[in-house]
Amino acid sequence: GLNLWEDDYWNATQARAARQLLERIQSHSIDARLEALKELAKLSADPTFAAEFINMEGIGTLARLVESGTHFGEMLAFTLTAFLELMDHGIVSWDLISLSFIKQIAGYVNQPMVDVSILQRSLAILESMVLNSHSLYHRVAQEITVGQLIGHLSNQEIQTYAIALINALFLKAPEDRRQEEYTNPLEQHLTEMASTLAQKHLRSIILNHVIRGNRPIKAEMAHQLYVLQVLTFNLLEERMMTKMDPNDQAQRDIIFELRRIAFDGDTDPTGTEKRKAMYTKDYKMLGFTNHLNPAMDFTQTPPGMLALDNMLYLARVHQDTYIRIVLENSSREDKHECPFGRCAIELTRMLCEILQVGELPNEGCNDYHPMFFTHDRAWEEFFCVCIQLLNKTWKEMRATAEDFNKVMQVVREQITRALAMKPSSIDQLKNKLRGLNYSEILRLRQSERMSQDDFQSPPIIELRERIQPEILELIKQQRLNRLCEGSCFRKLGNRRRQEKFWFCRLSLNHKVLHYGDLEESPQGEVPFELLSDKIPVSDIKSVLTGKDCPHMKEKSALKQNKEVLELAFSVLYDPDETLNFVAPNKYEYCIWTDGLCALLGREMGSDLTRSDLDTLISMEMKLRLLDLENITIPEAPPPVPKEPSSYNFTYNYS
Repeated sequence: GLNLWEDDYWNATQARAARQLLERIQSHSIDARLEALKELAKLSADPTFAAEFINMEGIGTLARLVESGTHFGEMLAFTLTAFLELMDHGIVSWDLISLSFIKQIAGYVNQPMVDVSILQRSLAILESMVLNSHSLYHRVAQEITVGQLIGHLSNQEIQTYAIALINALFLKAPEDRRQEEYTNPLEQHLTEMASTLAQKHLRSIILNHVIRGNRPIKAEMAHQLYVLQVLTFNLLEERMMTKMDPNDQAQRDIIFELRRIAFDGDTDPTGTEKRKAMYTKDYKMLGFTNHLNPAMDFTQTPPGMLALDNMLYLARVHQDTYIRIVLENSSREDKHECPFGRCAIELTRMLCEILQVGELPNEGCNDYHPMFFTHDRAWEEFFCVCIQLLNKTWKEMRATAEDFNKVMQVVREQITRALAMKPSSIDQLKNKLRGLNYSEILRLRQSERMSQDDFQSPPIIELRERIQPEILELIKQQRLNRLCEGSCFRKLGNRRRQEKFWFCRLSLNHKVLHYGDLEESPQGEVPFELLSDKIPVSDIKSVLTGKDCPHMKEKSALKQNKEVLELAFSVLYDPDETLNFVAPNKYEYCIWTDGLCALLGREMGSDLTRSDLDTLISMEMKLRLLDLENITIPEAPPPVPKEPSSYNFTYNYS
């Protein structure tokens, strides 16, 4: 009963505080008003206070203060902070915001001399408007162009806010285009954005002021660069999903052009039949699957027309390379030639998969590639490097047409391994790929897995089954120890900028989960005293993951990215409460879901457990089988010899 009483008391105090603050922010005395707004900015993050303040029409009052245009400096900064914090609770719809408020905020962004703190908050408010409301996206897009925002990128204190707003505009533009088939001023805005992105301007400013700037890149900036990278690649989605129309002359001309560049100088013979026969021969040499009508090769989506775009770029911009690849393969004896057309199409599809073209950006991901910001046609250049790699690997593997898929698997591995090293330019990518030739990939594969064949014989399988329970126990202990150390989680639903964290850890006797909010991401261990809440393990009923979690069912403004779904889990405990988590990464997700299952006496089913089990069992097996180096283990145990005729050979001690 006490808790309920405390809650009521707390609500009443918050309501009183809200009423007083609302009066004070409208005070005639400037100093009193400043103090009140400062306090309001702090209190607005508290959900109970926010609900009370919003009930009293508090947001409208703040919006009017902004619209009046009479607040400047600190006073305005506090007002905007409070406004953003209150809106962030998601109690009020963004659609209620007036046009004059938007114009006022956009005005701060477009003015030359505005205080940094006001700029940061104005950009953040505009970003939230764009992400949370379709109609506000239209209005903001009419007030602000990407060109104006680019100007803010050279200022290190507001860079991140500016890129976040550019990303938000960019994320919403295509949705808009899908919904309206007719042209509107925003169509222009979109094409301006696509061209701005293609323009050297945005890219080179980001490259010089951010990526190669003199400060290390913080996680939030890395996230925004990753989002920009995803959205830039998503511009390719339309071409990727467009099939070739075999009757479209302009599209067929591109295929002619590829043929002309490769076999220039062969004058066309007279007579349709002869010409047809020659074209067919040429298309075969170009490595198309359909020699009679290569247009049919581009009817699969993905990669659709994107593959043709890539081939044309290679043929025009890197003509020597293109001609070399085609001619080299047309002069080989038939068995070993590498079919350029088929390879280019398959490679384009593979690069789209690796770079996840068409996928929405993921909330928790910071994985951007500096290399893609170093060239205006980074995608095409990336393709050109990879098609040369494919040709080289094909030769190293002495492949024939039957080995096509095998070659593609090796190439995929070469590319993903090279990308994981985060090359800073296209040239550096080439260097990394040089080091990853076919024999190196074989060596890596060999060292990463012991030859699997040995592990199939019955005695080995039996040994494996004996070892497994000890290893599982070992993994379980490690998981529980990690839960006792605890982890830090981000609160969902908050704008990323002022990140809110909470911490959860298991008591050393494994009986209680302790958790509580933190001011910032912790360095080192968080003592139990700082964590105000707790759940007895005996009250826990079950652990839910992914789509089943309550916090994943609520629809948020940004469509839930599937990777966030993969990191979500919830603990259900008595009476009917849940504690919701979103793990910072896949590793922590596996540790926690395993640990909680272990506490409840259930099976640990995560990918990490599977791979740990494999690694540890394989280590243990290798150790136990060390003395059997190069001895083949028989399938069946050796037969037991016959009994001897007499036991006279035993020694008698008596």
